[in-house]
Amino acid sequence: MARDLEAPRRVHRTDWMALLSGILFVVLGILLVTGALTEWLVLIPVVVVGLAFAGFVAIIARVFRGKEH
Repeated sequence: MARDLEAPRRVHRTDWMALLSGILFVVLGILLVTGALTEWLVLIPVVVVGLAFAGFVAIIARVFRGKEH
């Protein structure tokens, strides 16, 4: 009698807001450290637009998968 020793895998939904926001801040950090982004006045609109895009994608993803919470 063989037992199944592997625990069942739990699948969770992707948190698109967190994922895209994290990617945004990592990319901006790399650009700042390497010196590719030198204009500080460009940084604020890029952050605002990037977070707005991440929020928009998160809303669209929630609509497509249903309102589960």
